[in-house]
Amino acid sequence: MAVYAAPSPGREPHIVVRDLTMAFGDFIVMKDLSFTIGRGDVFIIMGGSGCGKSTLLRHLIGLQEPARGEVFYDGESFTRAEEERRGELLKRVGVLFQSGALWSSMTLSENIALPLEAYTDLSPAEIRDVACLKLALVGLKGFEDYYPNQISGGMQKRAGLARAMALDPNILLFDEPSAGLDPISSRLLDDLILDLRDSLGSTIAVVTHELSSIFTIGDNSVFLDTESRTMIATGHPKELLAHCDLPGVHRFLTRAADGQAPARRP
Repeated sequence: MAVYAAPSPGREPHIVVRDLTMAFGDFIVMKDLSFTIGRGDVFIIMGGSGCGKSTLLRHLIGLQEPARGEVFYDGESFTRAEEERRGELLKRVGVLFQSGALWSSMTLSENIALPLEAYTDLSPAEIRDVACLKLALVGLKGFEDYYPNQISGGMQKRAGLARAMALDPNILLFDEPSAGLDPISSRLLDDLILDLRDSLGSTIAVVTHELSSIFTIGDNSVFLDTESRTMIATGHPKELLAHCDLPGVHRFLTRAADGQAPARRP
């Protein structure tokens, strides 16, 4: 039976994935994915290693093309759009890649300036001001002239987030934002994600396998199953923990993490 993820109650659709199949040649990564991310949601894309979470994120921004199905932004098909129109739609989307993807030869402010230089008519002084503002929003005021190798991993993630926010997008996509971070840095990043959602009204999709993040920030979710190569559960992560009896989902949400005891049903 097909599973469909609806937006959180009271939230209008912002991103819609319809009948999506992802493949590399004849190899099917995931099939029949259909879900809606509501405006203002923090939507979790979760599942075991190798299930296609990051691949799905790349499909959302056109770095990979679907074998079948479509992605919609505000009711408009991104998949069927011409290249120029895709570029316009993507100006509304900010992406934080797993590594942070900062240019090591550039300062933090220069990294944040890159999309502003490419897509706006702002003067160099105005670009510098915007870069400083974005860094301040993620708690990096005073670090504008530091290079990535001069700051911690958690700070690099926050700088990557500042760059994702450079063009004031209303959609933010995060690929394993807590990967490689210690528990304290991970929690600070989770708090920052919630602050951005609340203060800016952003719609946020997060690829993660970190249980602490899933339960702390998630409003809604989709679970990608490696064995069946499709989505098998959707809903608020805490509701899935309490009520979903599918073995794969139960194992994932109750596994031990970071040496701590497994999560328990409420």
